Amino acid sequence: MISAVFHYLGPSFAVLLFAHLPPSGVAWLRIASAGLIFGIWRRPWRAFAGLPSHDKAIIVALGAVLAAMNTLFYEAIARLPLATVGAVEFLGPIALAALGIRTRRNLVALMLAVAGVFVLTDVRIAGEPLGYAFAFANCALFMGYIILGHRISSDGANGVSGIDRLGCAMLAATVAALPLGIRDALPAFSDARLLAAAIGVGVSSSVIPYVCDQLAMARLSRASFALLLSLLPASAAAIGLIVLGQVPSLAELTGIVLVIAGVALHRSSDT
Repeated sequence: MISAVFHYLGPSFAVLLFAHLPPSGVAWLRIASAGLIFGIWRRPWRAFAGLPSHDKAIIVALGAVLAAMNTLFYEAIARLPLATVGAVEFLGPIALAALGIRTRRNLVALMLAVAGVFVLTDVRIAGEPLGYAFAFANCALFMGYIILGHRISSDGANGVSGIDRLGCAMLAATVAALPLGIRDALPAFSDARLLAAAIGVGVSSSVIPYVCDQLAMARLSRASFALLLSLLPASAAAIGLIVLGQVPSLAELTGIVLVIAGVALHRSSDT
């Protein structure tokens, strides 16, 4: 739940920064500031050096996914309401949750979540085709984040925790996203307020939610974690309303209720 709130709280503030910086620049500053914080906090390169090559490859792949996912996500929310992007983003986790269905109760929970996302999405591709293209590409990468994130959270070999591995991935993401956003991020380095705001976005968007994700992934199956991510469209709508003044319609509120009902009904086989 903490991850769901901060997953969109940071981006909602990032939308306010779009008046001063292009989305790709804000995205790189988010990634780089998170990488810097992980570097100071965990010094993950020391752990990375002792990992086998297979583990290093997974971490680098996760870094590449995070770089592309965050950049595409910001390009999407620059063009579409936060709630719409959140609903599209959840379509990937729905597929992952469906693969792990084991009980009738959880099947009903999934159906409620799907119905809620369907109501929330309300896709009108003709209105903003590029925005939806970015949103669906981000959705595909979000699936990769869940799969790779579970890999690093469940693999505690060599005494390296999932959070340390995440720190390595954020540093890799900083490098991977460099050609995508560094040029657009340069104006922030001459404006202390912009730079401070971008760092705040990084903490809210990448440090707090990704650490919470790792703590949750270590305790939940991939299917259970994916279904609980159906909180994302609801949190996106709520934060879009509070921070950005994006008022949800009656249909969107109905979708949020269905999503929350699905989460409440779901029972993890891990507990």
